[in-house]
Amino acid sequence: MTDPISDMLNRIKNAQAVKHESVEVPFSLIKMTIAQILEQEGFVVRAERKGRKSSRFLEVFLKYEEDGAPSIAGLRRVSKPGQRIMLPIKNIRRPKGGRGIAIISTSLGVMTDQEARRKGVGGEVMCEIW
Repeated sequence: MTDPISDMLNRIKNAQAVKHESVEVPFSLIKMTIAQILEQEGFVVRAERKGRKSSRFLEVFLKYEEDGAPSIAGLRRVSKPGQRIMLPIKNIRRPKGGRGIAIISTSLGVMTDQEARRKGVGGEVMCEIW
């Protein structure tokens, strides 16, 4: 697999399309950090690390609205392994007119676009979620 973050996002999108309660993703620290950001921003219920050693995985519990619609309306992988998108802070835009978030990998760690603006750092824009 050449892009594990894209794989994680696709698994979440596909699981929400068929109304699953949760989805399992192979574990890595970057995926755990992204899942924690999604949890803090209210896009998923929670994310838990399960298993031991080589059989570790991340279980992401999905969130739905009152009418059954998924809380994640859409997502887009911005920076890919073949084309990294690095932006200074002044060029980071708000996804969907401020209705979504961008997840950015900075020198201070992985954070949302709002946190990056507040701290005054740019970095690699990994994905946008709305």
